[in-house]
Amino acid sequence: MASTFHLLNTFRSSTALLSSRSFARSAVGRSTRLSTLGRRHYSEETAEAGKEAAKEGESALTPEQEKLKAKEAEVVDLTSRLRYLQADFLNLQRNAAKEKEQTRDFAITRFATDLLETADVLSMALKSIPSSALEPDATSSPSEPSGTTKSSLEYLKDLHQGVEITQRQLLQTLFKYHVKPFDPTGDVFDPNFHEALYQAPIPGKEPGTVIDCQKIGYKIKDRVLRAAQVGVAQETS
Repeated sequence: MASTFHLLNTFRSSTALLSSRSFARSAVGRSTRLSTLGRRHYSEETAEAGKEAAKEGESALTPEQEKLKAKEAEVVDLTSRLRYLQADFLNLQRNAAKEKEQTRDFAITRFATDLLETADVLSMALKSIPSSALEPDATSSPSEPSGTTKSSLEYLKDLHQGVEITQRQLLQTLFKYHVKPFDPTGDVFDPNFHEALYQAPIPGKEPGTVIDCQKIGYKIKDRVLRAAQVGVAQETS
């Protein structure tokens, strides 16, 4: 009976010891898990707090500061636009001044072109009288005394002189408005300045050389008013 009672006490003591050890182990595991969960929760809370602080910092501007920031951005935009407008205006001024100068310089282009025909007629009139016809002829009768009728030679000389003076004055008037004649005889043919009327093989002349000028050309400043009408040398066979 006594031994049975002793065995029962021993079993109870062992059971109590095992229960206490299991409880201690479960308590340690539980505290470890709680500590880990606590650290994770703290990290998440810290990150969220940082984000909220950044958001609060951005939205911490007062309405006046937000308006000022918007005005500064508007000033930058308007300044950039103003610079572009200034550049466009300067370009417009330069182009307008250039067009005005060209209009002034070339305003008489049509009028000058019409006058060129008159200059051509005068030039043909001068060329129609050879220089030998203007020299005194020994066989011709001497001029009559003063007050009498002029000889045909003197009339011819006066006519030639009058035509020559008229042509000179006309060319001077054209020159005053930057209209200048040019004779390309001997130059290399250039279609920008010359108009070829014919071609002829000329020994000793380079092909493409201007050998004859039927009508002289005219320029108004650096622009061709009328191309020179010329004859051009071609290759000899």
